[in-house]
Amino acid sequence: MSGGKAGAPVLLVEGLHKSFGGVQAVEDVSFALSAGELLALIGPNGAGKSTCFNMLNGQLAPDNGVVRLDGRDIVGLSPRQIWRLGVGRTFQITATFASLSVRENVQMALYSHAGRLRSLFQRFGTAMRREADALLEQIGMLDQAERPCGVLAYGDLKRVELAMALANEPRLLLMDEPTAGMAPRERVALMELTASLARARRIAVLFTEHDMDVVFGQADRIIVLDRGRLIAAGLPEEVRNNPEVRAVYLGGTH
Repeated sequence: MSGGKAGAPVLLVEGLHKSFGGVQAVEDVSFALSAGELLALIGPNGAGKSTCFNMLNGQLAPDNGVVRLDGRDIVGLSPRQIWRLGVGRTFQITATFASLSVRENVQMALYSHAGRLRSLFQRFGTAMRREADALLEQIGMLDQAERPCGVLAYGDLKRVELAMALANEPRLLLMDEPTAGMAPRERVALMELTASLARARRIAVLFTEHDMDVVFGQADRIIVLDRGRLIAAGLPEEVRNNPEVRAVYLGGTH
């Protein structure tokens, strides 16, 4: 497993704060993420993981702190603006259109990236078909390109969502619970595929995940939040053996 790469980080987060009604959801969180690196963000429920994610892609504005993408401060930009700068995202619940085919879902993402998104009621035909098929081949779904997303198994839907997230050629990929709802074997396969694509394309990946086998098996580094604070950061074995992490999250099971 390769670690972080030399050079300036793709994502730099410094002193991130966010509170809601006097409750500190994220408190002074700082970390960096390099090209081709997979960084897992873990912690118990209510630790602040989703709040942190939503500040990184513009859904929430931080109270304080800096978020830099390739050296550019992106705080204050909308999710759409941040997406167009090269930040992809997948969600805990898949965000595909059931009535469109696998290929059409990917074509739609490609068209959106090109600034040419048409009505969802229009078919895409041959528009960007070659580019869509290239992405589907990379994720192992080209043989299902004509099938409606509504009939796919859940693990295959997750692969389609990954292809859609790659359509804007992201520098940074944010994956929120990418294996939620999947069988154990599917979870490992999806994250192995993600790791392979990330390293080949030099994409920085930040993901949240509750499956510790996936986290410790695929992440290059791990950061741990508890009640909004960063309590540990390091290589998987360092985090696994951290007494505070074991006390608040891992317990004796890992």
